[in-house]
Amino acid sequence: MDSILILKILTLCIGFYMAWNIGANDVSNAMGTSVGSKALTLRRAVILAAILEFSGAFLAGSEVSETMQRGIINIEIFQDRPLELVIGMCAALLGTGLWLQIASYFGWPVSTTHAIVGAIVGFGALIGGPSSIDFPVIGKIAASWVISPLASGIIAFSLFSLLQHKILYAFAPVEAARKLFPYLYGLLFLVFSASFLLNGIDNLHFSLSAYHIVMVSLSCGALAWIIAKLFFRQKTSEFTECTVPAIKHLPQAQASLDKVLKHLKRLQANSFNNTHQKASELYKEALNLQSQVNLDLSTQPAESEYAIVEKQFAFLQILSACFVAFAHGANDVANAIGPVAAVLDIIDNGITTKALPTPSWLLALGGLGIVVGLATWGWRVIETIGKKITELTPTRGYTAEFSAATTILLASKLGLPISTTHCLVGAVLGVGMARGLRALNLQTLKDIALSWIITLPASAVSAIVLYLGLKKIFL
Repeated sequence: MDSILILKILTLCIGFYMAWNIGANDVSNAMGTSVGSKALTLRRAVILAAILEFSGAFLAGSEVSETMQRGIINIEIFQDRPLELVIGMCAALLGTGLWLQIASYFGWPVSTTHAIVGAIVGFGALIGGPSSIDFPVIGKIAASWVISPLASGIIAFSLFSLLQHKILYAFAPVEAARKLFPYLYGLLFLVFSASFLLNGIDNLHFSLSAYHIVMVSLSCGALAWIIAKLFFRQKTSEFTECTVPAIKHLPQAQASLDKVLKHLKRLQANSFNNTHQKASELYKEALNLQSQVNLDLSTQPAESEYAIVEKQFAFLQILSACFVAFAHGANDVANAIGPVAAVLDIIDNGITTKALPTPSWLLALGGLGIVVGLATWGWRVIETIGKKITELTPTRGYTAEFSAATTILLASKLGLPISTTHCLVGAVLGVGMARGLRALNLQTLKDIALSWIITLPASAVSAIVLYLGLKKIFL
């Protein structure tokens, strides 16, 4: 068999293996929160993610693939030694895949984007020295790793704060949810349709002007709002006629009393005479009231209005999970297919500086690899994200997923290979901040941050070792 053909087959196999590991590890970010909140069973989550991940990869995966083909290392340095670049790209893919498989085995949610960028930079610096690295592009990518969790966190904090004040802290949460749901559905479909039109239409060889994209997106959002409005109007009886045990206090009563006690204590310490005496009396009354409220909250029925609201949010969370899965497929297929497209192009045409459009069949191969990885090993990291980090509910899961997906798809259009893990962790952190620092599992956040730090050197070293081994075989 011809050595060039062998090299092409090897490249495709390694690319598929890399896509398999992306599916096994990173797709947990799309469906882990839904499984953790019990909005979806693991089996249904895998089926839904498979469909949406493949669709996102096939329809909207080319933008970032072009960044991964030519944007990280300066390939002009390899003009006289194209085979070294081919072997280096293969080593980067294989090294990243091996690290991701180890992480998936232990259930660690690591960043595949971190891994592949680190691997390409590692072998590039070894072969061509520091001058082979395109540092402005690396700086842009690194900045996106900071900006993306920050943006996701801000969106999530704002959205969950709105849900808290409009629904969870309302005196009639069920009725408040019924009124707000049409707007949430309208917003979800508006953003999703705009993202699809901006990112996916190019691959279908069909173009729309900015005006038409805005109008179609607004129409989709308005249609979703109308349908949801009619649906929840018909479901009014189900909302209002449910037999709900009476609740004595809203959850925020506890936090409000803490603040009252704090200020009364301060007044007591800084006042004299009658004011001091009155403050002391009020402080004792507030302490007694706090004890009673804590007792009432501890014995409050679990099947309260909040439980009904969470059940109603479950379907909205499923839709947002689909949104994340589509966005993830659009962005992270590039981690596997970008280097593969570069290698195949170099084998056929030599080294060129122009990034060619990624073939549809190659995007389909990457999407298939992601689906297979998800179906076989995806459950490992899904359990970590959904059950081992923090307690999740549909309202929190919906907020985190919607915020992360919005950030991912915007970055995908800009050609930034951001990390889905970063976006989702940033969004979960934003939700936690809206609930207060006590709601955050700081130890878990430290562990996740440590895994992100380890990923870069681990993938770089793996790529270098594998490059040296492949070089002895093919050169």
